[in-house]
Amino acid sequence: MGVTMRAPCKRSGEKEEQEEGVAAAAGRLAGAPEAEECSDVDSDSDREMEGIHGPGGLVKDTVYLRSCQAHSGVPASCFLRQGARALASPLTSNPYVKRLDLRDNGLCGAGVEALAGALSKSSTICDVDLSENQMGVVGVQAICAALTVNLTMQKVQLAGNSLEEHAAQYLAELLLAHTGLKSLDLSYNQLTDHAGEILGPALAENTGLTELNISWNHLRGPGAVAFARGLEANIFLRVLDISYNGFGDPGASAVGEALKTNNVLEELNMSNNRISAVGALSLGLGLRVNQTLRILVMSRNPMRGEGCFGVLKSVRDNPMSALELLDFSEIQVDREFDDLASSVKADTARRWPSASQEESPRLKSTHPELDLALLAFRTVKKINVCA
Repeated sequence: MGVTMRAPCKRSGEKEEQEEGVAAAAGRLAGAPEAEECSDVDSDSDREMEGIHGPGGLVKDTVYLRSCQAHSGVPASCFLRQGARALASPLTSNPYVKRLDLRDNGLCGAGVEALAGALSKSSTICDVDLSENQMGVVGVQAICAALTVNLTMQKVQLAGNSLEEHAAQYLAELLLAHTGLKSLDLSYNQLTDHAGEILGPALAENTGLTELNISWNHLRGPGAVAFARGLEANIFLRVLDISYNGFGDPGASAVGEALKTNNVLEELNMSNNRISAVGALSLGLGLRVNQTLRILVMSRNPMRGEGCFGVLKSVRDNPMSALELLDFSEIQVDREFDDLASSVKADTARRWPSASQEESPRLKSTHPELDLALLAFRTVKKINVCA
């Protein structure tokens, strides 16, 4: 059983009378009569109402807030905070809810704090999505503390929550303490170099996480290198998405070093990371010996044909390579790269003359190495297109 809640969409051009009606209804749903006896509601409402008197306030907000005040209603943001508190209580004792989806509900730090207590006590919820709630460091501190003591949780999504380097310490503590957590999504935040330096050592010592998405952040320079070194020592992670970070050549080189010793990672997305041909060649040194990576996405990097050539050559020179999919999409390549792809494909056909691209999906169980090679070259044919 799962619980999903979404914030209501606002429609433009609604009449003021409709807004007043909604505000009044919100006041009744939030328990407006009881609000007079609740100091938390009063304080939240008072802070919200302060916006009425602020200089330069938006007319729309002013009309809405005045309507709430006139009808003894609770403003939406306050309603969401109180709603989180109301939801927390039954979640603590509910034995059926396994997945909680509160994405994009405007909970902010206060709402997440209210839910944290319930999540720390729940024995059934194992999957929670709190993405796009702008929880900030206050919220992430509360949620990490709650999850640290609740080993039931297996999947946590915290994407789009304005998490910066100050939040990294709490996330690192979660990685170190929670051995049951299998999947963590930190994408679309503002985690910087310093955050990478904090998360890297935690990743190295983590014993449980199998999937991590930290794409669309700001891991660059020393932070990217420190994070990659954590990957080198990790022995559990199988899927890693570090795309859209700006790892650059130093970060790519560090990932290459990690791939030399890491024997568990299977999927790696490094697209759009400002990796040039130099970085791609350094990454290739790891691919030359790695035996577990099945999927490598390198799209939208300025590595051009030289970098693609170096990566593919490293894969070709590794007889134990497990690579199935090599994505060079939206990278401009030259004739030399195309010739290399064709020659390796011919070599594959020579080694397994009875196989064909159409047959490859049926060969996974009996001839996995043949299937991987054919899939790789089918991909190369597709990606040999200039953006």
